Amino acid sequence: MRTAWCDPLEVGRCQLPQMYMNLRCIGRRQRRQLMTTCFILSVVMLSWEQLDNNVVSHMKSYSYRYLVNSYRFLNTSFAVSREDAERFGARRYLINHKRKCADADVLLLLLVKSSPENTERRAAIRSTWGNESYALRELGVHIRLLFVLGVPPQESGRSRVEQALVQEDRRHRDLIQQDFLDTFHNLTVKLLAQFRWAHAYCAHARFLMSTDDDVFVHVPNLVRYLQETDRRGLRDFWIGHVHRGAPPIRRRDSKYYVPHEMYQWSSYPDYTAGAGYVVSGDVVSKIYQASLSLNATLYIDDVFMGICANVMGVSPQEHVYFSGEGKAPYHLCVYDKMITSHGHVKDIHYLWKEATSPRVRQATSGLLGKLYCTMVKIKLFCQPYAFNTYPCRAAFL
Repeated sequence: MRTAWCDPLEVGRCQLPQMYMNLRCIGRRQRRQLMTTCFILSVVMLSWEQLDNNVVSHMKSYSYRYLVNSYRFLNTSFAVSREDAERFGARRYLINHKRKCADADVLLLLLVKSSPENTERRAAIRSTWGNESYALRELGVHIRLLFVLGVPPQESGRSRVEQALVQEDRRHRDLIQQDFLDTFHNLTVKLLAQFRWAHAYCAHARFLMSTDDDVFVHVPNLVRYLQETDRRGLRDFWIGHVHRGAPPIRRRDSKYYVPHEMYQWSSYPDYTAGAGYVVSGDVVSKIYQASLSLNATLYIDDVFMGICANVMGVSPQEHVYFSGEGKAPYHLCVYDKMITSHGHVKDIHYLWKEATSPRVRQATSGLLGKLYCTMVKIKLFCQPYAFNTYPCRAAFL
């Protein structure tokens, strides 16, 4: 057996100071351990900033959330006068449809955040999951679809885009446009536009869904779920993909960077991903009321929604079939339960055809179908790479 000690004939060379020990004086096993340790330390040192941002900040955030989870300080720290709050949300309408919800028992108001230039996305939504006629004919419910947008941010070509929007709205009567630049940093202004329009012109809608124009919504599944919820008469209803104990991002190179001056604490209150969530009509009223007294300069709109809800005592509930930033797998067994999937632009028509096909029910019904789909979804959802789509537990529901 080879020993880790020096050969006696080489003892002279082994008398060097320990810090300069020759590797030939170390056994093979110890050599591997030393090299592995050095490699790990190198990786840690090179990645320390990233580790600090992602691991340490989340540890601080969760500690903060569970030790100080009332977030009562938000009520006072974000409080402003009604006049100041109005300056954030009271924007002039350039296109409006006050009668969109009139004379209809609206189950679901669909408010889609869109950018002025995304004409094709809006057309795809109108002809698939946002189609009001389909919902009435096939599902027996009234839904109302509106696209919420601002003004094109680039001055060059703005007039052309605005003229195209006017023509588009004349054909479809489903655009709501306010006088603010349609940019990422004005997403909270767009959020306020949604809730203030809903409160003013569609307060009788039993549910409101806010989503993006690159999200696929399985409206038949959603409608069935909301009808069951409506029968139970639930209040303070808010569902989606919930972020709990999320820390503010402090890296300046991040799109979601929030400086300490804007939000000084280590953790956000719980909120749902802005890509898609649903609230009941009473929550719409509460968010509107909260927005009349809060500082809306925080431009992360879904976080601001969480702040408004927290002030009003409303908490989000996780629904496992609302996706976060990820795109759901294409499979019949997934379509059977799917509510939202993020990141769809070119494939909306294909996905709508597949997800609403009778083959979905045929493949997923019965004991064998359910067992088969459970195994399929375990494979799809429970893999390490299945990030931010549906959680593993969705496979068992």
